[in-house]
Amino acid sequence: MPNSSSRRATLSEERVSQSIQGRVSSDPSLDRPATTQNHPPAIQLQRISKKYGSIAAVSDVSLDVQPGEIFGFLGLNGAGKTTSIRIILDLVRPTSGSARVFGIDCHRESLAARARIGYLPGELGFYGDMTGEATLDLLARLNDRVVDRVRRSELIERMQLSGRDLRRKVRDYSTGMKRKLGIVQAFQPDPPLLILDEPTEGLDPLMQDALYDLLLDTRRRGRTVFMSSHVLSEVERVCDRIGLLRRGELVLVSSVPDVRNMAARQIRVLFREHVELEPGASRDRLPDNCEVIEIASRTWTLRVRGIIGPLLARLAGLPVEDIEVREPHLEEVLKTYYKDEASR
Repeated sequence: MPNSSSRRATLSEERVSQSIQGRVSSDPSLDRPATTQNHPPAIQLQRISKKYGSIAAVSDVSLDVQPGEIFGFLGLNGAGKTTSIRIILDLVRPTSGSARVFGIDCHRESLAARARIGYLPGELGFYGDMTGEATLDLLARLNDRVVDRVRRSELIERMQLSGRDLRRKVRDYSTGMKRKLGIVQAFQPDPPLLILDEPTEGLDPLMQDALYDLLLDTRRRGRTVFMSSHVLSEVERVCDRIGLLRRGELVLVSSVPDVRNMAARQIRVLFREHVELEPGASRDRLPDNCEVIEIASRTWTLRVRGIIGPLLARLAGLPVEDIEVREPHLEEVLKTYYKDEASR
């Protein structure tokens, strides 16, 4: 995400900025394990920047991802998501700043850090002349962690890869099948940290649901998931917190419920009989946090920011038949940032 609409957008951004000063928001998940000061962050980025000549891909990004949470890393194409991930994996060295995984320096102790990570890249570079099964075996041998064959079988079943599929050459796989194979290879060593770059790309809706269930099960087992995405609906469904990159800068870090609360709710009030409300007199009838969208004979459609208690108090003496509340979505807050970036 001057006239009144631009002023509201500005106010929204100011509230967002105020909310992220602490960088850590309340966690909406009741089954995520608590963290203590004795546990270092699963991911810690400290003022990382990456420049290619005069172009800044990432600028002064600092972020802590706590153990046991699912963190959504958002941004438009070219915002710096993949560059940040590559810095964590030591595939790219930052121009300045540092990255740590469970307290381990990603660059000075690169192998030790990567041994704790299961990685699903956005673009899969499997060997086309190998079978799916041989690919999983090869990647398992490259990992320091022993792969449990029972766990691998469960993952293969969840991703609906048959034995016949695994005996085929990877070059014959569809985009979706390659993505499913990539998911299995990332999860099979059961690492404490999973880094997933656009994990649902190429998956059909049923497989997307299967992946969401796998992510939630992974969190319940105390693992950490750091996933980049541009699909706001999936982030809203599975993530505890989100971070938003815009032009290489981290402009928002917040829990998903807190982001929703930044947007106004749309409320529809239905009356048993006609209720008069003149547009000019709306300030006398409605609280200050209410905005009129539409007034009909027996229906009011309002936009409410914050609590709705004052509105309910004002409606108490009216012949109200029903009230419908539409909760805001992530998109309604984040589109302000996306539109601003796309316009530059």
